[in-house]
Amino acid sequence: MSPAPRPHGLVPARVTLRLTGPEARGFLQDLVTNDIRRAEGDRAVYAALLTPQGKYLADFFVLADGPEDLLIDVARDQAQDLGRRLAMYRLRRKVGIEVAPLGVALLWGAEAPTPPEGARLVPDPRDAGLGWRLYAPDPAAALAETGAEAASPADYDALRVALAAPESGVELTPDTFVLEVGFERLNGVDFRKGCYVGQEIVARMKHKTELRRGLVRVAVEGEAPPPGAEILTAEGRAAGVLHTVAGGEGLAHLRLDRSGGELRAGEARLRVL
Repeated sequence: MSPAPRPHGLVPARVTLRLTGPEARGFLQDLVTNDIRRAEGDRAVYAALLTPQGKYLADFFVLADGPEDLLIDVARDQAQDLGRRLAMYRLRRKVGIEVAPLGVALLWGAEAPTPPEGARLVPDPRDAGLGWRLYAPDPAAALAETGAEAASPADYDALRVALAAPESGVELTPDTFVLEVGFERLNGVDFRKGCYVGQEIVARMKHKTELRRGLVRVAVEGEAPPPGAEILTAEGRAAGVLHTVAGGEGLAHLRLDRSGGELRAGEARLRVL
């Protein structure tokens, strides 16, 4: 009998913030796109903070940390600005904001491993195919203890492309409207939770308009240009932007009315999958 396949594992550039105090949960609930009351036990909630105009500022994962506190797992290059913005919204509410001594590792591609002592393993709430998020003071050591095979950022990009999962700072930028990049499909927005920053714009896009742009998977033939390359129709009309490419496929933010037929980005030919 062949041995069971091991999961793939990667330590990404992430920071974990902790919100403390009796008002922490209500405070965050009033700000972000998802219902953080569902963050219980080993269940994480995926959410974003938006501008009042409904555009993306940061996306992150929220976990309960005891009866009152919350953990926020966020990209390292967004952590400082997110902490600053949360402090700005805090006003007189009894909420502390600090960096938690926990790192993050990602695991995917096999059965869930047993987490090492002192670590916490949480299913990725966006899509079961994205695996698990492992929280530990030393995520690299904890990852090694699970027996996971070392993976590269390119391996994780291939997984993201296959599941059309956008990444902070790549497909998710200050110009992004989260419904256009699949936040509803990825369980990142709750339409019944009530008000939050940018909620009116998100609700209007959901209920009163038809999305004109979307994040889609494309087949890429030929040499792919660098991320951020403009996509053109066969007639030379602007159709969108090509982002991550991995294994002959990519993620593109496209005008849906121009997504049919042959598309080009640099010397590469594209076709919507």
